[in-house]
Amino acid sequence: MNVKNIRWTRDAAQAVHDLPVMDLLYRAQTVHRENFDPNRIQTSRLLSIKTGGCAEDCAYCSQSARNGSDLPATKLIEVQRVLTEARKARDGGATRFCMGAAWREPKARDMDALVAMVQGVKALGMESCMTLGMLDDGQVVQLRDAGLDYYNHNIDTSERYYSKVITTRRFADRIDTMNRVQAAGIKVCSGGILGMGEAVGDRVDMLVTLANMAPPPDSVPINMLMPQANTPLADARPIDPIAFVRTIATARILMPRSYVRLSAGRSEMSDEMQAMCFLAGANSIFVGETLLTAENPEEDRDAVLLAKLGLEAERPEEQTLADAAE
Repeated sequence: MNVKNIRWTRDAAQAVHDLPVMDLLYRAQTVHRENFDPNRIQTSRLLSIKTGGCAEDCAYCSQSARNGSDLPATKLIEVQRVLTEARKARDGGATRFCMGAAWREPKARDMDALVAMVQGVKALGMESCMTLGMLDDGQVVQLRDAGLDYYNHNIDTSERYYSKVITTRRFADRIDTMNRVQAAGIKVCSGGILGMGEAVGDRVDMLVTLANMAPPPDSVPINMLMPQANTPLADARPIDPIAFVRTIATARILMPRSYVRLSAGRSEMSDEMQAMCFLAGANSIFVGETLLTAENPEEDRDAVLLAKLGLEAERPEEQTLADAAE
């Protein structure tokens, strides 16, 4: 049976999520081992290629021009600067280079530079990923033809809760962009943020939406909210660590062949919490000191943690074999 063809109902997914933790972790680890080497972690590096001044009103984001943040807006950075950072990331062991721009959607004048960035990253032997907001058909084709491997477009939360977090676009706009990207043959990277005041059911609904895509996203980042000053969620209560681990495990079970990335918030997680997330099926992390504008554990700390756990970074050739197996 092709696991990608399973269609999850809300009730079935909720039943998985609500299993006793020991049963949930056992099931998630079993699924993980059936599809991945349990002792390998995929590593990515993220660079903000255009920071601040975004027209969207995402309640969690310091880059929104509507949130009163002191973060200065910048222009799209130069292609050679991006490639210099990509080369450093590759030499540091990262296999995927992700580029994020704070805007609603790219303008036509930006596309030549974005295409050159993708081509340059690919020439370094790395996988490429971009997050640029909404895309039209022509932009998708340009990025695909440049060799873009992944397009990140997080749905953030459930459709029900979405308008409580973002009002300047619809949940359906996100789905439309992901469908457009998938139809062009680019892999989708999409996940969400936990700790924004959502209910447990919203977390489950978010995962069901992703799992029922055809196919599910190849990469699923699960972020823990890092409250940013002067944003509507600046005083949000932290999510319970076990609740976070439950979500990771549920994502692994619902999306067996996807990379589940333990993403933003790791700087606030203990080694023990991160270890539980890896046990629950997370097998991808960002390395480097920042994730766009949020802090990330320093590379030395990551190296120590992975060594303590007996985990090793996935090598580029292993990713190629995994892709071929599909």
